[in-house]
Amino acid sequence: MKSDFHKTLGIFDVAVIGGGPAGMMAAGRAAERGLSVALIEKNDSLGKKLLITGGGRCNLTNAEFDDRALLARFKDAGKFLFSSFAEWSVKESLDFFNSHGMPTKVEAGQRVFPVSDKAQSVWDVLVERLKSNKVTVISDCEVAGFTLEGSAIRSIRLKKGEIRARSFILATGGMSRPDTGSTGDGFKWLKELGHSIAMPVPSLVPIKISDAWVKKLSGVSLPSVKISPYQNGAKQGGGAGGKSISTGKLLFTHFGVSGPTILNMSSDIRELLKYGAVEISLDLLPTHDYSTLNSALQDLLKKGSNKKFKNVLSTLIPSSLVPIIVDKSEIDSNTFCNSVTREERLNLVKLLKDIRMNVSGLLGVEKAIVTSGGVALSEVDFKTMRSRLIPNLHIVGDLLDIDRPSGGYSLQICWTTGYVAGNAVGKTVTRD
Repeated sequence: MKSDFHKTLGIFDVAVIGGGPAGMMAAGRAAERGLSVALIEKNDSLGKKLLITGGGRCNLTNAEFDDRALLARFKDAGKFLFSSFAEWSVKESLDFFNSHGMPTKVEAGQRVFPVSDKAQSVWDVLVERLKSNKVTVISDCEVAGFTLEGSAIRSIRLKKGEIRARSFILATGGMSRPDTGSTGDGFKWLKELGHSIAMPVPSLVPIKISDAWVKKLSGVSLPSVKISPYQNGAKQGGGAGGKSISTGKLLFTHFGVSGPTILNMSSDIRELLKYGAVEISLDLLPTHDYSTLNSALQDLLKKGSNKKFKNVLSTLIPSSLVPIIVDKSEIDSNTFCNSVTREERLNLVKLLKDIRMNVSGLLGVEKAIVTSGGVALSEVDFKTMRSRLIPNLHIVGDLLDIDRPSGGYSLQICWTTGYVAGNAVGKTVTRD
């Protein structure tokens, strides 16, 4: 979808800047209400980042239907979001996509995906809605800023010319994956308009590990491990604080570790690194306590008494991990099960419950799933997503200073804030 703004006459009711998920949701809803809508995108096509999210599968929301439980995952931002989620939450998002011919499925961690396993399916629904409601899409169009008239915005400034509208929705996204167009322009413009901005940093981001054995496992995935950070020999935090995450998936990579549990821990790791070295402990068998695992290992060694102990470990752990565990156990790889001593067995139990990795840093914004930071939430009316400073400006999506975990929460913020803005834009401004 592409058009030339020079061919468009008059003033739009609404101009939406940013053709990502929040912008497309907002533009579609505003147009459904009969408003004339222009959707302006700097890339040559819409939804570039959306098409690669979730490894191209698109984790479009999290199937948590209790709004209080859902909003608790957004930490301090949750109290701002109640009015927005009362209008459009997880159920409404699923109903929307399902009613537009896109069935969904729920996977581990309540993550919701299209049945097709393709982000393209989500993109198709959003774009078809824009077409059917006659949204004017202006792609390959770089915005330079806004022109004010009094306290309100009069037009969008381009390198050549301008686009005029009565109301504006800013949906330019954060700073993660700048190769998709998220380069932080919206933060600059909001600051120029007088908004307070917490400068974004990578939030959900993979972690770099210095241990050579980790890199040897690149591509290996563990479906259920417990991950805990340590500093100065002490375990940091508990499950409620997000710093100790149980029964989650972990992926070894060429640089370190990734996966939902790691992404959700990354902000805490970033903070800990300010105060010194950090280790990450892996509990490879979180369903077993030390006593249970010791008994299971005893039984395993007894049953395989005439086998080499390295050949029976794959009963407990993935075979790809066996050489690593054997090496770290310091038990000779050719030792038979009936020759493993009690002390060696107990040390092996400790290793399986607590294998350490040394953190060397985090990847940058170019690999972040989302960034944290953005416009101060107190400066936005969440009943309408309207700026409290600029009466005809609404702010949505990743521009908002909302820290959220991995698991579909980021896109749900886009659906919710985009819909609320699209539903409210152009209505009479009321002061609360």
